[in-house]
Amino acid sequence: MSLEFSADAQKKIAALCDRYPTKKPVVMAALHLAQKEHGHLSDDALRLVAATLDLPYAHVYGVATFYTMYKREPAGKTTIRMCTNISCMMRGGYEVLAAFEQKLGVKKGGTTSDKQFHLVEEECIAACANAPCAVVGTKYFLDLTPDQVGKVIAELEADPHPEGEVV
Repeated sequence: MSLEFSADAQKKIAALCDRYPTKKPVVMAALHLAQKEHGHLSDDALRLVAATLDLPYAHVYGVATFYTMYKREPAGKTTIRMCTNISCMMRGGYEVLAAFEQKLGVKKGGTTSDKQFHLVEEECIAACANAPCAVVGTKYFLDLTPDQVGKVIAELEADPHPEGEVV
C-alpha cells in the first residue's frame, strides 16, 4: 500500500477512535479524510482506511460504495451535491440544478473540463427545512434560487473546500 494519511488526519482519526467503543463508527469520517487527501477512494485508499482502523477491507468497501458522497473515480476538485428530493423539488431544486449545469457547462454527474467542479444530483442532504439546497464538503448552501448559483460558484472558486459547522 503506497498511500498514507497526513499527520493531521492521523490525529483526527485517533481522536475519533477514542470516542467510540469500536472503530466501525469512524469509517465514514476516515473515508472523508482519505477522499479529501487523495482526491477519490481508490482501492489503495480503501485499504489504507481498513488498515488504519484494523477493519476488514470488505466492510470499508461496502460503506464507500453504499454512500453517494464518496467518489471511487477521480472527479473535479470540488463536488457540488445538489438535492432534488421532494422538499427541494417542490421548491425549485431542479431549476437550481439546471442553473448549475448551465453555469458550469456540464450535465449532472459531469466534471468541468478544467477538473475544478463535479456536479452531482443528490437524493437527500438532510436540509429539507431550507430547500432547495446543495452541499460542498461540510458547507450547506440553503434556500437556493437559480439566480444565486453564480455567486455560489464564485465562492467555491475562491475556496474550493469550504468547511461548515459539523454537529
